[in-house]
Amino acid sequence: MTRTPYPGREGCTCHSRVDPPLRKTLMMLDSLLVPTAIVALAEIGDKTQLLALILAARFRKPWPIIAGIVAATLANHAAAGAVGAWFGSFFSDSTLHWILAASFTATALWTLVPDKMDDDEANTARKFGPFLTTLIAFFLAEIGDKTQVATVMLAAQYPDLWLVIIGTTLGMLIANVPVVLAGNFAADKLPLTLIRRLAASAFFILAVVAVYKAMQISGWV
Repeated sequence: MTRTPYPGREGCTCHSRVDPPLRKTLMMLDSLLVPTAIVALAEIGDKTQLLALILAARFRKPWPIIAGIVAATLANHAAAGAVGAWFGSFFSDSTLHWILAASFTATALWTLVPDKMDDDEANTARKFGPFLTTLIAFFLAEIGDKTQVATVMLAAQYPDLWLVIIGTTLGMLIANVPVVLAGNFAADKLPLTLIRRLAASAFFILAVVAVYKAMQISGWV
């Protein structure tokens, strides 16, 4: 699903003076790469990454687990992205960007709080094999998680819904595949506090950009 871009929701404002074909390509890259980077950073130390570590230790079959992560993330983030696109259609550009600014700021603060894995989530669907267990557990764990919330906000901001969904899914894989393949070694070596701060900074930057766009659309700058 690709929505027609319109002023204020076409991605980075630095593309406005670029030739149309190149501008379209840059907008598509924005829609893909920004969600990828944001979700990859936000996922480090998240409860779903802890879940990936638990599943890897339990089953010791990385590829079915990775396939389950892909399937669960695509399903969950497709639904989240659809909600974001629908939500964005109800507001003017200016109002939407003020809402996005507040949401990105809240998510930045949320990102600084370390996640914990609930026992119920860790035990979900244990009677199934690695693929189905991962699919069910990841889908449920992502409900209401900050990466799902980020997907909703990013889908409301960017015109190409499917590129956003692909980007957020790639971000999940960038964060989780090394953990599944390397287990505790990969998780223990990550500087989680630094990564949380980088993720929070990225969300704060998105909030500042959203405020600037809202002011620009309103004619204040």
